[in-house]
Amino acid sequence: MNPMASKKKKAEEIKELTPEEQHQQDLERLEKLRPMDDTFMRELFRNDKKLAQFVLRIITGIKDLKLTSEETQYDLQHLFGARSICLDVFAVDKLGRIYNLEVQRADSGASLQRVRYHAGALAVELLPTNQDFSELPITYVIFITENDVRGKGLPLHHIARYDYTTGEPVDDGEHIIFVNGAYQNKSDKSKLAKLIHDFNCSDPDEMYLPKIAEKTRYYKRTPEGVSRMCKLMEDMRNETTMREKIQTALRMLAKGKYSLEEIAEISELSLRDVQELADKHNFVAA
Repeated sequence: MNPMASKKKKAEEIKELTPEEQHQQDLERLEKLRPMDDTFMRELFRNDKKLAQFVLRIITGIKDLKLTSEETQYDLQHLFGARSICLDVFAVDKLGRIYNLEVQRADSGASLQRVRYHAGALAVELLPTNQDFSELPITYVIFITENDVRGKGLPLHHIARYDYTTGEPVDDGEHIIFVNGAYQNKSDKSKLAKLIHDFNCSDPDEMYLPKIAEKTRYYKRTPEGVSRMCKLMEDMRNETTMREKIQTALRMLAKGKYSLEEIAEISELSLRDVQELADKHNFVAA
């Protein structure tokens, strides 16, 4: 089947939702979202230094931790030729300690190797040229995982280096923490246990910690918050659709069998966009 026919058949198979139907679908999806879902988590922490500070105090056990800055979706793209990463939450405290807070639902995304990469990328990012290595700040890379990736049934694992020869800990300033999102112990009344419960909870009325519940309630129960989340879901759909169009155009350009006009029609990109893709990747259309 040629691409034009395939495109037509696909369009016939997919029923277009009306704006009202799409909005209702977004509302139903929003109702099910939890802080454990990264999209929702990023919104909870966006421009909310106090909430990030509250959560980090519980996880790290640093009771006097005071953040001076916090942002979500912090891009690390400075490593030439290396893989870039986008941090869910990036924060700095008054002592210069750095915190990277991530949520990971898939076990494959919570490997020790990935955490190690995050820690290494932070080290490169945070040590300016000509600065002494001794000035590298203390870092905490924290992964909140949906499953018990360490397999021990414990709520938290704090990992640091130690000397294999003597068995003594080695404090190099790098801390890795796994928070087990699957942890359940009804007799555990600690704030950490309550935090884990709330991160898995979709209903703010069933949450234990008021700070988490209040922010969740804003995005699920107020007109402003609901509108913000629905707009975010719409933007994400548009970004996904655009990426799919670009990938379609690139695959067709790579074959070298289609004209720019054909590629534009099938991919639903503008002719100008297709031409720019061809120029950028040095493709020659038919």
